Amino acid sequence: MTAVLFDFSGTLFRIESTESWLRAVLSETGITLPEAETAEAARALERAGAMPGGAPPLRLPEELAEVWSVRDRSAELHRAAYTGLSRQVPLPEPGLHDALYDRHMTPDAWTPYLDTVEVLRTLRERGIDVGVVSNIGWDPRPVFRAHGVDGHVNTYVLSYQHGIQKPDPRLFEIACAELGADPKDVLMVGDDRRADGGAAALGCAVHFVDHLPVTERPDALRPVLELAGR
Repeated sequence: MTAVLFDFSGTLFRIESTESWLRAVLSETGITLPEAETAEAARALERAGAMPGGAPPLRLPEELAEVWSVRDRSAELHRAAYTGLSRQVPLPEPGLHDALYDRHMTPDAWTPYLDTVEVLRTLRERGIDVGVVSNIGWDPRPVFRAHGVDGHVNTYVLSYQHGIQKPDPRLFEIACAELGADPKDVLMVGDDRRADGGAAALGCAVHFVDHLPVTERPDALRPVLELAGR
């Protein structure tokens, strides 16, 4: 392999828990809720699928179905989809829904998997280029920089910047072109078999990891070093 492409959320980084997400925003905005109400609101937000990078909605409201299907094609669609889901849950202040969305874009909301830095650094030391290909509505580079990972990534190909979302093979094609790599010499690593599996249409090899909490997935990326083959 001459290059390895990685998904972002659930592959290299994990978003915080829904309860941590809500508590951080309540603290930032100075809003106090009784403990039982906070816990119930967090559970309701999780059921609604309101946190980007978190669990999908248990029930997608009909009025959000269209925007949900194309949410990663622009920053505006991404925000509309997730704040729309958040607004299914009553919160004490209307502004909390946008504050929650803004929180998920901050470095504090994300934790790298335990082997992320090691694997990315080792690939670069071996002369293998690294790209991030993500279905996303915002720029995750500040997250990578804050956690000391950005220096190991050659390129970022983000769906909202191209108006294309995985599994469309054109997004992977852009990444391969930016790295000057033949798709047949590229490995795509991700946690979504449908979305990330789209790279196979170009001839890329594909390797899947499970989207688990950081403490439950200490070394799932390490096989990539063997698969990359240098």
